[in-house]
Amino acid sequence: MTSYGLRAEEIDTSKPHSARMYDYYLGGKTHYEVDQRAAEGVIAVWPEIRLIARTNRDFMQRATRWLAAEAGIRQFLDIGTGIPTEPNLHQIAQSLAPDARVVYVDHDPIVLTYATALLRSTPEGRTAFVHADLGRPRSIIEAPELREALDLSRPVALSLNAVMHFFADEADPYGIVAELVDALVPGSYLVLSHTALGSDPKIIERVTELYRKGGMTVVGRPLDQVVRFFDGLELIEPGVQMAHCWRPEPDEDPEELAKTKIDLFAGVARKS
Repeated sequence: MTSYGLRAEEIDTSKPHSARMYDYYLGGKTHYEVDQRAAEGVIAVWPEIRLIARTNRDFMQRATRWLAAEAGIRQFLDIGTGIPTEPNLHQIAQSLAPDARVVYVDHDPIVLTYATALLRSTPEGRTAFVHADLGRPRSIIEAPELREALDLSRPVALSLNAVMHFFADEADPYGIVAELVDALVPGSYLVLSHTALGSDPKIIERVTELYRKGGMTVVGRPLDQVVRFFDGLELIEPGVQMAHCWRPEPDEDPEELAKTKIDLFAGVARKS
């Protein structure tokens, strides 16, 4: 591990963490035994979670390419970054726009430990890392690292991928997103993906309970509740879809893709 101001002994390995469980779903190696046990418990009752995790990564890549190549976005704010997994968002954006600037935000200490992997920018661009809690959006917007890297008088693409389902309704997830979007100028974009946890009540109950036992909240939301995150914004075609159906690769058949149900909704919207 490359240190970024945190000692290994400061990382709590007594209980699972959603970012490290996600790493396990993706087949990564940056997790602990407690995370593996928790993740395997979820996989046992909801095996689709591995496909959902991969689908989320693929959506992030397509959305980032579209924003950089077609929407002309040169500034990105990725919140709930998770453990670095190549290609990272800045690698995708800077491969198309070398002058792109990317700020990553996460609250998990292990992500902080690996932050140097997210700071390898092109000479023309810039990357930065903010250690902050999404539940306190003002602390993100006002972070010195963000203010030094991004010009908030210009458009920014805000990415909230596979993160808002860790906020219960009582935590005001819609208010959190709205506060972040309000801080961005017109011409900015919101990129968001969110799980539905499937349609089987027994699976939903079991997965929710498994996360709860690990000290985590997870809330699946149906399509209309995911669309609500984009209120007041102009959705980019094809709107909020199952993530694998959002602007698929040219060699993929949209009609065939739609036949496969993947419990992850995603969309991109522009602030007017």
